[in-house]
Amino acid sequence: MKVVILCGGLGTRIRDVAEDIPKPMIRVGDQPIIWHLMRYYASFGHTEFVLCMGYKSEVIRNFFVSKMTNNSVLSQVNESVEHVQYGADDEFSNWSVMLANTGQHAMTGSRIVKVKHLLNNEPFMLTYGDGLSDINLDALLAHHQGKGLAVTVTGVRPPARFGELQVDNNGVATGFNEKPQASAGIISGGFFVCEPTVFAHMDDRDDLVFEQEPMKSLVSNQLLGVYQHDGFWQCMDTYRDWQLLNSMLDQSKAPWKIW
Repeated sequence: MKVVILCGGLGTRIRDVAEDIPKPMIRVGDQPIIWHLMRYYASFGHTEFVLCMGYKSEVIRNFFVSKMTNNSVLSQVNESVEHVQYGADDEFSNWSVMLANTGQHAMTGSRIVKVKHLLNNEPFMLTYGDGLSDINLDALLAHHQGKGLAVTVTGVRPPARFGELQVDNNGVATGFNEKPQASAGIISGGFFVCEPTVFAHMDDRDDLVFEQEPMKSLVSNQLLGVYQHDGFWQCMDTYRDWQLLNSMLDQSKAPWKIW
């Protein structure tokens, strides 16, 4: 199953980490965060990737081309898409990576529509290029297939930003949790599974935001399923998020690193 990764945004909230590269190329440890994400998918056998690039797409493209060896093949699919097929002995063993330039200003929904022709009218996985998790992708896929809906989104409880205090009636602390999960409500954590029918809820406008009209249309038609994940999930929106992911890796406590 192909994995579509949205990696074309400007990443304006994390410019204090790096201003000259797209957010998916910001390093966690010694590798870009998108490398960690793709290695995670590959650990579950998903090695066909479609990268929806935009802002500074050449930085992403150059990274993947630099990983090529004599066993790899680079081909031009059309004027906006290149295909890298890595060999069996390469670092990205037998990976297929479509490098799709979906435009500088396209929004998330538009970027997905622009790669529709690469998906062969088949179900596909979809996620953002700036978040990591220890979600069981096999369980996610089985849940999606069991529900028979157009799209399944992974619901997560994000970590709270501040320490959580438990206090008794006398104003005395009875507990403290430095980094708890939010106790109420879940949010979209990405890690979608989509049927081709999702495109019936989308058009080709550059300003189409997947998380707005398409998602609302899916909800109103009762076609959006939720797979709830209570384990680790962390996006990289801010300098603090970047520090956290790096510290977890430095301490060998990175839940996503299962390879």
